Amino acid sequence: MTTTQPRYNAPAMFLHWLMALLLISLFGIGLYMADLPLSPWKLKIYSWHKWLGVSAFLLVLLRLVWRFRHRQPQLPVTTSPLMQTSAHIGHAALYLLMVIVPLSGWLMSSAKGFQTVYFGVLPIPDLLAKDPSLGELLQETHEILNYLFIGLVLIHLAAALKHQFIDKDNVLARMLPGR
Repeated sequence: MTTTQPRYNAPAMFLHWLMALLLISLFGIGLYMADLPLSPWKLKIYSWHKWLGVSAFLLVLLRLVWRFRHRQPQLPVTTSPLMQTSAHIGHAALYLLMVIVPLSGWLMSSAKGFQTVYFGVLPIPDLLAKDPSLGELLQETHEILNYLFIGLVLIHLAAALKHQFIDKDNVLARMLPGR
C-alpha cells in the first residue's frame, strides 16, 4: 500500500545529505589514514580529517537546532508501535553519535598533544592537558564509537530501503530532493 506522507523541508534534506556525505568521507579518510606511516602526507590527511570533523560537529549542532524548531513528518500509520519506538531510538542514537564521535576525536587530539587548527587558521582550544595514556584510551574509544556509528548508519539505510521497497510507504522518498 502506497501512502503519501508529508515531506521533509529543503533545509532538513540539505543538512541530512550534507551530513551523510561528510560522515562517509570522514569514515573513509579515518580508515585510510589509520595505517599510514608517519609522514607529512599523514599529517596533512589528519588535518583534513579534523577539519571535516569540526565541520560535521558544527553542522550537527545546526541540524539539531533546525530539528527542534521544525516538526518532522510522522511515520506512516501502518508502522507498528514497536517500529516507531525503534525509529525514534535509532534517530536519537544517530544524533548522539554525531555529537559524541567528534567530541571523542577532539578529546583524543587534546590528550595526545595535537591541537586542532581549523582550516589551518583558527586554533581550537584543547579540552584536556597532554596525557599520552589517556590519548591512547580515547583513540580506542573514538574507533569503537565510529564502528558503532557506521553500524547504526547501515541499519538506518536498511530501514529506509525496507520502507521504500518492501513496505512501499514512501518514507525514503520524503527525504529525497526533487520528488
